[in-house]
Amino acid sequence: MNTRKTALITGASRGIGAAIACSFAENGYHLVLTCDKSMEALEKLAEQLMSDHRISCTTLQADMSCEEDVLQIFSEIKHLDVLVNNAGISYVGLLSDMTAKEWHRVMSVNLDSCFYTARAAIPLMLQKHAGHIINISSVWGNAGASMEVAYSASKGGMNAFTKALAKELAPSGIQVNAIACGIIDTAMNACFTREDINQLKNEIPSDRLGRPEEVAQLVLQLAQSPSYLTGQIITIDGGWR
Repeated sequence: MNTRKTALITGASRGIGAAIACSFAENGYHLVLTCDKSMEALEKLAEQLMSDHRISCTTLQADMSCEEDVLQIFSEIKHLDVLVNNAGISYVGLLSDMTAKEWHRVMSVNLDSCFYTARAAIPLMLQKHAGHIINISSVWGNAGASMEVAYSASKGGMNAFTKALAKELAPSGIQVNAIACGIIDTAMNACFTREDINQLKNEIPSDRLGRPEEVAQLVLQLAQSPSYLTGQIITIDGGWR
């Protein structure tokens, strides 16, 4: 019988998601990886991880804001130990310029997706009376960011979702935590100019952006943490806050 654990990581084709996939593969987890559009990159990553670490790795194209897509993903999963809700999008601009469609898209991808995946994952985790749900949040969910109101609101909602669900699932041995990331060096921040990035760095005591691998290391540690650790929003921001 295969005793290796299985982790589902959403938005895994690049950046933080890809780094998390690498970290879990290095530690022997079988993987289910999703992305919305970058399937070529996701499949290349999966092939490399399977070759390097002798794990199984299933890749699935899915819009995590779509309930039907999420249900399809879980129809192919027989057991699950770790769910990492990493898929997310941002919107940078004045709230007064934002359309209702753009607002709902951010909320759906960043927050509705957590509802869809957690709801589907819980029965699988209840089978073992154990499991980890880890949500990738943001410091803007705590502090709020000008020009990123929708993103901040979605991540603030994710933080509240995490705390509430952790209380609900604690008697069942399922841990729910979130990681509030500071400015991480990923493609999502490509919208910022070099001047913007330098200004942000000046506000960070560590004097640099975070690396995806650092977030991935923290996610893995949470997945292997004592069962009493639940309901926490853990910040990784170089001392910014």
